[in-house]
Amino acid sequence: MKYIKWFKEIGIEEVSLVGGKNASLGEMYRNLTPEGVKIPNGFAITAEAYRYVIESSGILQKMKDILANINKDDLKDFAHRGHAIRELVYSSPFPKDLSKEIIDAYQILCEEYGSDTDVAVRSSATAEDLPTASFAGQLDTYLNIKGGSQLLDACHRCFASLFTDRAISYRIDKGFDHFEVALSVGIMKMVRSDLATSGVTFTLDTETGFRDVVFITAIYGLGENIVQGVVNPDEYYVFKPTLHKGHKAIIRKKLGDKKIKMIYGQGSTRVFTRNIEVPDTDRKRFCISDDDILTLAKYATLIEDHYKKPMDIEWAKDGVSEDLFIVQARPETVQSQKAMDVLETYHLEKTSPVLIKGKSVGEKIAAGKAYIITDASQLNRFKKGGILVSDTTTPDWEPIMKTASAIITNRGGRTCHAAIVSRELGIPAVVGTREATEKIRDKQEVTVNCAEGDEGKVYDKILPFHVERISLKNIKRPKTEIMMNLGNPEMAFSLSMIPNDGIGLARMEFIISSWIKIHPMALIHPEKITDLSIKEEIEDLTFGYKDKKMYFVDKLAEGVGTIAAAFYPKPVIVRMSDFKSNEYASLIGGKYFEPQESNPMIGFRGASRYYDEKYREGFALECQAMKKVRGEMGLVNMKLMIPFCRRIEEGKRVIQEMGKNGLKRGENGLEIYVMCEIPNNVILIDEFSKIFDGFSIGSNDLTQLVLGVDRDSALVARDFDERDPGVMQMVAMAIRGAKRNSRHIGICGQAPSDYPEFAQFLVREGIDSISLNPDSVMKTTLKIIEAEKNK
Repeated sequence: MKYIKWFKEIGIEEVSLVGGKNASLGEMYRNLTPEGVKIPNGFAITAEAYRYVIESSGILQKMKDILANINKDDLKDFAHRGHAIRELVYSSPFPKDLSKEIIDAYQILCEEYGSDTDVAVRSSATAEDLPTASFAGQLDTYLNIKGGSQLLDACHRCFASLFTDRAISYRIDKGFDHFEVALSVGIMKMVRSDLATSGVTFTLDTETGFRDVVFITAIYGLGENIVQGVVNPDEYYVFKPTLHKGHKAIIRKKLGDKKIKMIYGQGSTRVFTRNIEVPDTDRKRFCISDDDILTLAKYATLIEDHYKKPMDIEWAKDGVSEDLFIVQARPETVQSQKAMDVLETYHLEKTSPVLIKGKSVGEKIAAGKAYIITDASQLNRFKKGGILVSDTTTPDWEPIMKTASAIITNRGGRTCHAAIVSRELGIPAVVGTREATEKIRDKQEVTVNCAEGDEGKVYDKILPFHVERISLKNIKRPKTEIMMNLGNPEMAFSLSMIPNDGIGLARMEFIISSWIKIHPMALIHPEKITDLSIKEEIEDLTFGYKDKKMYFVDKLAEGVGTIAAAFYPKPVIVRMSDFKSNEYASLIGGKYFEPQESNPMIGFRGASRYYDEKYREGFALECQAMKKVRGEMGLVNMKLMIPFCRRIEEGKRVIQEMGKNGLKRGENGLEIYVMCEIPNNVILIDEFSKIFDGFSIGSNDLTQLVLGVDRDSALVARDFDERDPGVMQMVAMAIRGAKRNSRHIGICGQAPSDYPEFAQFLVREGIDSISLNPDSVMKTTLKIIEAEKNK
């Protein structure tokens, strides 16, 4: 056959013949099928066939005339010319010999899969999916195509789609000649994901560029909905280094609402696919199993290893065979191209009422006037520099999107069209907000903030912000370990880019209050809760869990696991929960399990809770989660730390309690530290050293207890000062005591972040590590390097 190439005959070097998409499919079919990666069989109609059609019909000069001096800014004329050239290409007949080859190849595919087999017909441009340019969503795809006549029509439409408005616009922006680019068509056996699931996988984190994870999105039904951004998908992260070691390295799962799914059309109509609503019970559960997640992650790492670069992969699960298939793979073109020698951080300087929240895309902030655009006919209303607010976006909107300072959508996940384009443009987007077009007024001034992790926020009014840029070239590292304090797992991948020696304090409290929200004892003893509304709230949050306790374990493990993975293999010291009783009581169901104390700051908190009958079972769930992080996820860089341990006997009881729950000191390298934040910890440091592997000075509580100042009281706030000579002497005693016992000692309190001179004092005393708030790491590092010179 002159114009047909089967996947088994194609390699990645043949982009000029079969386009990027088909070249990649052939490359994988030939090389990765033997490795266990499943790819449906199919063939490519070559770019020579496209040129043959253009030449045989004699339309090339007409095409050039139509696009001569085209102006993107004249939207009406631009759309008119695009429509004209598409009609010209579509109406040009296929030569008979080409039609025969296409039908003959299709019949061979039918011999493998059955008569009138259903196929996907996909466009593949010869300039597509290059390492620096992604044509995602710009060319047409047709699904559930059956029979010769449908196939030939779909191929015709694919050829014409080389001139969609968005493709013409993109080529202009990238400097591609419209007539140097040609189009190949891929015909592949359909995967019956209409009966199962589909999605997109990236071999890095799409927002930060963190390379050690596989990021998977998943929806019910055919995959077009995820690309078009009409469905908010489930999200999963898998950690590559421990996956390679055989661990079940799923570090995070996030539920999407998955409202609709695309399935096959009915009867013999020309409607090949249609959308239907997903039942509520299916929407509330994850749409793929852990086994599927791990299989997809293994496929992704095999593909990345083969191509030796980060990849953007489409997958589908067949509802008949239950097999997972890869249906497309291309180089990731945004994060992989970013310069990694400059750290850019956006900081919002003040806040205002939050209008809407959604998934953040990028890590920037933008402000401007919002324009509510509900359909393409309103695009001419949009003003350059404005904030585009819509239900969703389509590739036809790209000329306008390129002039926006930010994008907000009701629907879509991190791999939807709006997210892909905003990343390429380097502008922030908040997607999947559900009701942005209702909550934001047209021409309202707003600020879009994507600089605080996974959750993007849209604030009322234009708010001040600034950008901090730090060059990472030739940065010297001090001898003293510089670690970070961190509570929000959603910031972990981004913060890991700052030069550091690990996490000196990972706080559980943020994860429990923001991710879990429920008091652990309320999950263990629901019978003690009498308020029906609280019971309903717990039921809603824990939907899908037969054992409600596992909700707490899984969520806590995911939060801590994300932090441990972000900084792996550097040490991550996780402090067991240190809420005060009034803070525990504010959790859902908490009031039924917490005492009322007049001074909870020095009351029922920290170690004293862990072996007490009032919380022992709750502590067991914390231990179970930490065991999952170290064992199942394989993140053995995680160390544990006990807060507010008053007495030697108390320390022994906590260590014993942890052992009962599977966390035995020394087993699989587990180290257990203690917070050095009570004067007794310093006075009896030789005895505490026999129980614990290391210390972390908590300067906040130590100052409170040395000076007798309630740090929650505004009345005596003036007397709270870590630089008081008595406090500094106590800190010096702690450092010397730990050194005397060959124990690691660091500090994780606020003082070194607030006062560079305090950090310099710590260096002089010979502290092993200083753990700082992320925003003060770089400036304090420079001070410490200077202090070490003068030591």
